[in-house]
Amino acid sequence: MKKVLVVDDEPAIVTLLEYNLKQASFDVQSATNGADALSMIENNHYDIVLLDLMLSEMSGEEVLKRIRMDRNDTPVIVLTAKDTEFDKVFGLEMGADDYVPKPFSPREVIARINAVLRRYEKSEPSNQQNAAPIKSGDIETTGPFTIDHKQYKVSVNDQNLKLTPKEFELMQYLVGHENQVLSRDQLLQGVWGFDYSGQSRMVDIQIAHLREKIESDPKRPKYLKTIRGFGYEFSTGGDDAE
Repeated sequence: MKKVLVVDDEPAIVTLLEYNLKQASFDVQSATNGADALSMIENNHYDIVLLDLMLSEMSGEEVLKRIRMDRNDTPVIVLTAKDTEFDKVFGLEMGADDYVPKPFSPREVIARINAVLRRYEKSEPSNQQNAAPIKSGDIETTGPFTIDHKQYKVSVNDQNLKLTPKEFELMQYLVGHENQVLSRDQLLQGVWGFDYSGQSRMVDIQIAHLREKIESDPKRPKYLKTIRGFGYEFSTGGDDAE
């Protein structure tokens, strides 16, 4: 039974989610403010967190930031009335794994939970078309990069990189498709899932953040190149990008 933490300061929403999640055979706990949520996450294991951004005391953005600062890779789905592209991308940049705007249907939330949990089954080999096979526990080296698929760590020239869970997934996918030109839609489907179709701006922002961490000069990337008119290519050999 998967354990879910619901964090929302609206009692009606908490009650709605608790009832439907329990009906779907989830073990559910709840918190109505950010401080309690952080304490519960620190002292308990949760398979996934449903987090409202608009909490009354500590904001959901701050809660998510602190979770990721503690290098806690528990999946987080953001639930919020904010529904602009900026707010959506901002939440995902901060390390959220998915985003469901209010009002929502419990069925949609449960579907999103199941989709995120499937993506977090990292011990299984990648099933993406044309992806290089990745086995649990493998340590893979390409150029100056070392990817530990078991510990979910990436280092460059033996220096560990502080990647968010989504940045790690993106890096893992790029390495699995090294020397292939990938469109934004391919990256969306491979890393975020088909539900993000059309959100190409999200890819550009996440690529920019990853470049800041893996490139010595992000403005002239050597490894993660833009292929104008097509998408992106990861390669550890060749000339600098234009």
